[in-house]
Amino acid sequence: VQLVESGGGLVQPGGSLRLSCAASGRSISDYAMGWFRQAPGKEREFVGAVSWSGNNKHYAASVKGRFTISRYNAKNTVSFQMNTLVPEDTAVYYCASDNSPDYSDYPAVVGDYWGQGTQVTVSS
Repeated sequence: VQLVESGGGLVQPGGSLRLSCAASGRSISDYAMGWFRQAPGKEREFVGAVSWSGNNKHYAASVKGRFTISRYNAKNTVSFQMNTLVPEDTAVYYCASDNSPDYSDYPAVVGDYWGQGTQVTVSS
């Protein structure tokens, strides 16, 4: 399973970015998908996840209401729309998936597979 993120960049506070994660090697249809981030000097943290059906989503408190995760099973991709960005959102963002199918349609990802990450920098 390969996950490739794209869409990162430099944005001013209050701006928006849309990240994408393209999967290959298997269909994402049966698996929950998630986004994590790691800021300099900090541990990697959970940001958002979506269940296999797309009906259930879960977000970290720090991004709830600003970020939206979506999935497009037919295209084998997941997106992460980030609005009202603040400097504290600066980090490398990673797409993740698990080895086990999402039998419960539950938005949780442990992280058996990771992308290489995409840098998001929020600065004026």
